[in-house]
Formats: sequence, structure tokens, C-alpha cells
Amino acid sequence: MGPRLLAKLATIGALLWVVPGHAYAETLLTAYHEAVARDPVLAQARAQLAEDRAGEPLARSALYPHLGAAASVGENRAHVTGIGLPILTDYLSDTYSLTLTQPLFNGQALSAMDIADSQVRQGEAALAAAQQNLIVAVTRAYFGVLQAQALARVARHQRHLLVGLYRQAKAFLAVGTGDVIAVQEARADCDAATASLILAQNAVAVARQGLKQLTHSPVTALRDVGRIQPQLPHPDRMEPWVAMALRNQPLLRQAKADLKTAQAAVRYHERAGWPTLTIQMEAQHGLGELLPGVEVNQMGASINLFFPIYQGGGISAATGQAQAAVSVSQNRLRHVRDDIRLQTETAFLNMQTSVAQMQAASQALTAARISLAGTRKGYQVGTRSFIDVLTVATQYAAAERSYEVALYNQIMARVELKAAVGVLKPRDVLAINALLTNRPHKGSIGAAQHFAKSQASRLERP
Repeated sequence: MGPRLLAKLATIGALLWVVPGHAYAETLLTAYHEAVARDPVLAQARAQLAEDRAGEPLARSALYPHLGAAASVGENRAHVTGIGLPILTDYLSDTYSLTLTQPLFNGQALSAMDIADSQVRQGEAALAAAQQNLIVAVTRAYFGVLQAQALARVARHQRHLLVGLYRQAKAFLAVGTGDVIAVQEARADCDAATASLILAQNAVAVARQGLKQLTHSPVTALRDVGRIQPQLPHPDRMEPWVAMALRNQPLLRQAKADLKTAQAAVRYHERAGWPTLTIQMEAQHGLGELLPGVEVNQMGASINLFFPIYQGGGISAATGQAQAAVSVSQNRLRHVRDDIRLQTETAFLNMQTSVAQMQAASQALTAARISLAGTRKGYQVGTRSFIDVLTVATQYAAAERSYEVALYNQIMARVELKAAVGVLKPRDVLAINALLTNRPHKGSIGAAQHFAKSQASRLERP
């Protein structure tokens, strides 16, 4: 089997892997392809662009030759006098004509072409914005499920740990070495952990429905993110990102194209008062038009000039309305530009913040893990109380929750900064998808569970 055949088989396998009819979204890439195939907003943007592109040949048609044919057949009765004996007769008449008209000058038609071209640019920018928004939506929904699942796991681990500690507290009380306060504290923490677990499980269900709404496919097992290194924006200065956004953001291109469309519409209505110049050629055959049996065949050409003088005030009214639309578009463009600048600055700062938060959460998780291990040993030798174990276990769960939130926020901050700048592309989905792995969700919570079980088993021995 040659290398070319292997490459073809690999390509076919990749296509089958991301086919839209796949039953579930195991990776971000499959989720994205499913959403692309089924997203109604993206389909609407594509259809709108197709409509806009169809407007270009429609506008050009006003400048092309127009050829028309006409025919008529009629039954007539003629009563002719004054040329001798009166004539009274019934006869048939027929007329055939062929007319060719070529516009030589039409100002409105030229403006209509400008309008059509601007509408195509507007549709292209709208499609690019829809594609970018879909990438953000799918990525946010996908990692929203992963984050919800991670928080549910932390809640489940915390509840399992606290239940074990509660049983220990009751066991200590039963053998006379515990106290009622510790039992009540442990029970209260168990109840709170149970409520948190229910809330986290409901959040998972909601997040899965959000992803399902985008992919229109059942959501089963999703690949998770492994350990990643937080990344600062590069360059680590805000001004280049803002400048890039003002060049590349499709929403800004769409607003600019909308303004050009409005300005072309002003010219279109102003030129309604301009003269039009056409050349017309006609060939005509007529039988029985003048007298029964008289046949006329003629050909001719003419240059026609039409100058509108007064149209009831419609031209000035339409022009004024179009000028008001230009003002609306200008203000919308300023608003979009300011909004893009703000979104880019916010996304840049959020990415910087996400790096600091992830680093802090990682250090806090390490400290909480050490604290849990130290408290466990202190409790075993009698230097720490049972309440200390409860407190440190709760702090460790909070540290792990903070780390999970910071992890997914860092990934989303990367995506949202590119989206704010307007350079988010489908290839970025591939880059993010490469971060996914079958990450085992084990850690010091598992050690804490082992600690709770070991303590309970030691107390239950005779």
C-alpha cells in the first residue's frame, strides 16, 4: 500500500469522522461540523448572500440590449366612402414587430450597480460574522459542558468526602471520643454538599441542552482538556489588537458596506431626474392595417432622449429619505467601531486576567493539597481537630472548583480575543481541538476519599 493511498484513506476517514450525521459530538471538531451543517443563522446568511449576488446581474441587465417581439391578429369591418362606390367588407388583419433597444446612458442603472455591489460586500461580511459567531457559540457551549461536568465531579467528590467524615464523627461520638458539635457540623456540611451536587448536576443538563441546540445531535461523552500552560496575548500590548480589529472585524466591514449602499441609494434617487438616452431599432410587418389587403413592411432606427421634468415631487422626497438613511448608517458605523474597540480591549484584558487567575488557581490548588495532607496527618497524631479536617476539605474543593473555572476561562479567553479582532477561523477549531485528550479526573480529592475510608474502617474494627 503506497503512501498516496494511505493519505487518501486517512482523508476519507477524517471526513467520515466529522460527517454531520454523526450520532454525538465527541470532540469540538465534530461538534463544530454538526453545527455548521445545521445552524439556521449560518444558513440564512448564506441564502442572503446568494440573494445579494443575484442582484448584480439584475442591476447590469438595465444596461444591456432589450429585445422584444409583438404580434396581433384581428377581425375588422371596413366601410370606405369618398373614393367612388362605397365599400363595405369584413377582413382579417395581422401585425408582427421586432424591437431592439440599447441604453446609451442611464444614470440610475449605474447607481443600481453600485448598490448591488455594496450589498454583496455587506452579505459577505455578514456571512463571515455568522461563521465566527458560530465558532464562538460552539466552543463556549462545548467547554461549558466540560466545565459543568468538572464542577459536578468536584461536588460529587466533596459530598463523598464529607459523608465519610460525617460517618467518622458519628463513630467517634459512639466510642466516646467525639462530640455532638462535630457531628452537627459534619451533617450540615453534608447537606450543603448534597444541595451543591444537585445544582451542579442540573447545570450539566442545561449545558448539554445548549450544545445540543447548536449541533442538533445527542450529546454523549466529550473529550476534555488536559493540563495546559496559560498563554498571554502576543503581542502583549493592546494597541496592535485594536488596530487589527478595526481592519479585520467583519461587523465593521458590514457596517461600512451598509453605509456605501445608503450613499449609492442617494445617487440612485438623485439620478431619477437625469435624462436617459437610448437607441431603438424596429422591424414591422402589417397586413390590413390601412385598407383591406394592403401590406406594409418597414424597418427603422431612432435615438430617443427622455428628460423628466416634474414627477410630483417624488424625486426630492425619495432623495431626502435616502439621505436620512445615510445619516442612520453613519451613526451605526460609529457605534459599531466604538463597540468593536471596547470588545477588543475587554477581550485583551480578560485574556491577561485569565492567565493570572489560572496561575493563582493552580498555586492555590497546590497549597490546598498540601494543607489537606498536613491536616490529615495532624489529625491522625492528634494535633489537629476534626473541625479542621472539615474546613480544609471544603477549602480544597473550593480550590479545585476555582482551578476548573480558570482552566476553561483561559481557553475561552483565547477564542474570544480572536473573535473580537475578527480573525477567528475554522482552523482555530482544529488548534483548540488538539488540546483535547482523555484527561483522567483524579487528584487529591481521591486521596482525601481514601483518607476518609481508612479512618472509618479503623474505627469500625473490634
